[in-house]
Amino acid sequence: MYLIFTAIAALVSTVIWYKNAPEDKYMLSTLSLIYWGATLMWFVDHVMAYLIEGGEFFEITLDATLLGVTVVLLGLLVWLIILLVKDPKKVFYKVLHSKR
Repeated sequence: MYLIFTAIAALVSTVIWYKNAPEDKYMLSTLSLIYWGATLMWFVDHVMAYLIEGGEFFEITLDATLLGVTVVLLGLLVWLIILLVKDPKKVFYKVLHSKR
């Protein structure tokens, strides 16, 4: 399930980024790359496990579902931290410099 969740998150973030691509003031390209990187990692992991061990390609269990939700939320958290540090709209800059 985690491969499915990260792939859906990658597709959704890419579509949203593409609609706002000329500006990208919220750094959605970074969020999209985070999810595509995770999707590629999970895909390679699934292919190698399937070729070596056999069995099912998609793991549909509660643990796999919780891992997928956790990965998507962690990707959002990392993106939010990057967004706050980069401050593309200069919100923190304005707040810090307006008090002087």
